[in-house]
Amino acid sequence: MVLPSPSVVPPEIAAQVRRDQWHLKFLRVKEAHRLSRGAGVLVALPDTGVDRHPDLSENLLAGKDLVAGRRNALHDTNSHGTAMAGIIAAHGSGDGLGALGIAPEAKILPIVSSTSDNYGDADTLANAIDYAVSQHVEVISISSAGVTSEKLVQAVKSAVDADVVVVAGVGNVPRAATVSYPAAQEGVIAVSGVDRLGKHAAISVKGPKIEVAAPAVDIYSTSFGGKYSKGTGTSSATAIVAGAAALIRSKYPHLPAAEVAHRLTATAVDKGPPGRDDEYGYGVIDLVAALTADVPPIGFESAGVTAPASTVAAPDTGDGGGTARGLATLGVLLAAGGGYLIWRRRRRAADPPPRISR
Repeated sequence: MVLPSPSVVPPEIAAQVRRDQWHLKFLRVKEAHRLSRGAGVLVALPDTGVDRHPDLSENLLAGKDLVAGRRNALHDTNSHGTAMAGIIAAHGSGDGLGALGIAPEAKILPIVSSTSDNYGDADTLANAIDYAVSQHVEVISISSAGVTSEKLVQAVKSAVDADVVVVAGVGNVPRAATVSYPAAQEGVIAVSGVDRLGKHAAISVKGPKIEVAAPAVDIYSTSFGGKYSKGTGTSSATAIVAGAAALIRSKYPHLPAAEVAHRLTATAVDKGPPGRDDEYGYGVIDLVAALTADVPPIGFESAGVTAPASTVAAPDTGDGGGTARGLATLGVLLAAGGGYLIWRRRRRAADPPPRISR
């Protein structure tokens, strides 16, 4: 839904939009921004393009249009791409005014891989990912889900091999019934959604590939023509997690992509049944914990030692908080009788290969 507002937004509307961004308080973004604001990180956004919204003007690169063949991608007739960009990196229009992103000092590289009239295909998305890698991006945010192709599988693998954090939405019901591609690909952070209460969002797909969850209901952001939008779906949750990855890569610039994913999942707030589950993955992301917790590296458990427990605050979920634990390939257990966390590698059976469509 696009909210009616003129290109030059009155302060009262800009202030209301900021107040309506409930996910900022939920995720303690203000506190997280004292630790990192995403400076120096380039996030690629293959989507419908990104309009030159005032709340985004300082953070947009020219990008590339792979559908219409334009020289840049700073045009969006759909609103989806502009909304995702705002969720990731909007800087607002003043103190407490306008849309604010998770990483307001990160840069956005818009890549048009779909439009209002052309929703794109797997190979176009593959080209977008390849282009993003060629531009040395640190994060790729993919708020789309669907069938795949051999070319797309290779592009995603190449991005992961290039040390890029790849974040993708698991898909929305009823259009999708299970975790879609590229979220289903090993090495990709698969994101599901939660509502205002921190509960699993009804629109979000469930499945064994889910890694983390993030707010996905009534998410206010930027739109085309200087307007604002409100959206619901795992697209929004994906953009939030991509912004979180940008915060981590900014604060820890030498941390490999796999360790960025590890930090997100290891500090997530456990929801549902203890441990990883098919609704929340390892839990709801905790920005402050991801930026501050003493997270042992992947493989730490093989040394047979324990790590001191860190004091990790939970997001404001309204349920009294949860247990911070487990990662992209790790779970966390509280050692009985001791004040230690054992970080244990998660081992799962080999996954079947992704479905190939032509």
